[in-house]
Amino acid sequence: MNKKRTIVLLVAACCLFAGGSFAKHKKNSTSGSSGGGTPGEFDYYVLTLSWAPEFCATSAGERNAAECASNKHLGLVVHGLWPQFNDGKWPQACASTPPVSSATVEHMMNIMPGSALIQHEWAKHGTCSGLSTQDYFAAIEKLYTGLRLPDDFKRPSNPARMSPTDIDEEFAAANGAPKEAFRVSCPQNQLSAVEVCVSKAMHYQACPNTVKECRASSIEVRPVW
Repeated sequence: MNKKRTIVLLVAACCLFAGGSFAKHKKNSTSGSSGGGTPGEFDYYVLTLSWAPEFCATSAGERNAAECASNKHLGLVVHGLWPQFNDGKWPQACASTPPVSSATVEHMMNIMPGSALIQHEWAKHGTCSGLSTQDYFAAIEKLYTGLRLPDDFKRPSNPARMSPTDIDEEFAAANGAPKEAFRVSCPQNQLSAVEVCVSKAMHYQACPNTVKECRASSIEVRPVW
């Protein structure tokens, strides 16, 4: 095998292994990591909610039974709760801590389907929150269960086309929150995620302009299957 062919195969292998359970999630929608950080020192949070039907339509989703098994029928699920800075950066991996307990992982699986995802989110983002492991995941659960879904997102059985602005407005109206607190992610003009900006006190707040909004005029919302 010649050297050029070897390099091509190595690159292909790297791409394949990168396509695991985290590949469904885009990188943080702001500008870049500040690297490290001090727990509790940040400006606000982004709660990122992934639209499971979009992920489950991919080959990676087909391999993820926790989220995409035929008996799941999931809509919005939690990806993470991310401490953020107003300038578009974020802290990450702020402390070295033990893994999340199996009891907490099991408890969170209904809304955050993936044990590896739960461990990853705590290590990368939760350690920067200044909260204990228990309090961090309790905050995620409270935000998720307190979010009122617009009718269009309560297990829709048919595909729909909507504008990102309409989605923002529906979530804002359902939750008595500013429209600017919600942002839509739409790779390939498909609804991928809804991002929600909340204060350190866990109240809805307008996102700074460093949190990007989907620019498509209309996107597809896959049904819950």
